[in-house]
Amino acid sequence: MTDTIQHDDGRVELRDEALREIEGSSLYNEDLAPVPVAKRDWTTYNYAALWISMAHCIPTYMMASGLISAGMNWWQALFTILLGNVIVLAPILLNSHPGTKYGIPFPVFARAAYGTGGSNLPALMRAIVACGWFGIQAWIGGQALQTFFAAFIPGWATLLGPVIGGHTPTEWLSFLIFWAMNILIIYKGMNLLRIVENWAAPYVLVMTGILLAWILYQAGGIGFLLHEPGKLNTLGDFWPVFVPSLTGMIGFWATLSLNMPDFTRYGKSQREQAIGQTVALPTTMVVFAAMGILITSAAVVVFPHMNPADAWDPVKLVGQFSQPVVVAISMFTVVVATLSVNIAANVVSPANDFANAFPKLISFRTGGLITGIIGILMMPWKLLADPSGYIFGWLVGYSGGLGSIAGVLIADYWLVRRKDLNLGDLYRSHGSYGGWNWRAIFATLLGCFFAWIGLIIPSLRTLYDYAWFVGFGVAFFVHWGLMAALPPKDIHRQDAEGTE
Repeated sequence: MTDTIQHDDGRVELRDEALREIEGSSLYNEDLAPVPVAKRDWTTYNYAALWISMAHCIPTYMMASGLISAGMNWWQALFTILLGNVIVLAPILLNSHPGTKYGIPFPVFARAAYGTGGSNLPALMRAIVACGWFGIQAWIGGQALQTFFAAFIPGWATLLGPVIGGHTPTEWLSFLIFWAMNILIIYKGMNLLRIVENWAAPYVLVMTGILLAWILYQAGGIGFLLHEPGKLNTLGDFWPVFVPSLTGMIGFWATLSLNMPDFTRYGKSQREQAIGQTVALPTTMVVFAAMGILITSAAVVVFPHMNPADAWDPVKLVGQFSQPVVVAISMFTVVVATLSVNIAANVVSPANDFANAFPKLISFRTGGLITGIIGILMMPWKLLADPSGYIFGWLVGYSGGLGSIAGVLIADYWLVRRKDLNLGDLYRSHGSYGGWNWRAIFATLLGCFFAWIGLIIPSLRTLYDYAWFVGFGVAFFVHWGLMAALPPKDIHRQDAEGTE
């Protein structure tokens, strides 16, 4: 008798006796365990709401500012954002499949390609990036709380004293309050997260739409920005900016392209998760970025005394309003938007990733706390100081590493193992995936090498500008080739027809 039961819709789960047998394994804890089919209840709406909630965040709003400051006009910026999100949707959907089929999170899925020990390399690489993102979003949320408190408490900005480390004590306090809100929701679990995402998605879109309508009415139109010709009017001018910008757009969700199994493990069917993601991700990113461009354009007209650079920061923009109620509602919207994306995109995955490293010592909750602490230590206020550095440094830089991991995972699952995994052995130290798969490790490191070598050798800078594509392509073909030429002795692959 096999360890698993395969249902008519292709989803697989462990038999009770197999589950009891692996519960004592050092690779098992309840948070990493495969989700039983009966508990996989996320629908198309849940996945659409998840992506809408994650996409309508402040970095999306601010993303267009980095592109326009680099010389693009409004339609060039939106085209770049759309194309980047259509491209990254492909690895997102390919890596989502095993989550729904087997009910497993990302670090457990990575055990198939990298080995039960080797999976810690991609998991911890992904986790460190998520910690940086967590800190960025937590700082933005803290700034929103700072503006919210300032609307009701006279002298709030200097209430606790002068500037310390470049920011006032109340700014640091607002940051820590928002940080604690994130940790609290993680401690309540994934069900509360789903509830938050479901109502945050429509709420934030409606409130942003109201702000857009009001400010366009006040401006008497769309402002001067949409009529600006831009500085990149020839292909020779446009292409050198477009390529790293496109890589940055892919890098924006390169994190989620790896760990979507953390969410699709709860899916009712492959069809529901695929449709929900395909419909919501590219459309929401473009629509929300477009709203950011329109609001900013109109703001320059409505608030002529405002620094144009500050108009791209919605927290500073809303601070221009004199009515406390308007500021409060607007900042509450920013807090909800930032909270929903931060937990879903930047805490769930690293919490599982840290738990994967020491399953018996670190739970999902403890992993979330570790994420929060590292997020503070990475000093997000410095990462956000320069919008162009944020895109061309932070986003492009890490995309090469995450692209390399994506290349290995996709080649291994779809071409080497043909979507067939030994679910029980993913939790056994001495099963089919025990130890380290040196082929996957080598392919990942080689992908990173070629993606990042342009930082050291100026003549190879083009490779860095294409970092995600280079990392993905090198790792994909190297891993596929090595697994074909030098396959592991215990490779688990079922060639029988009917495997979904």
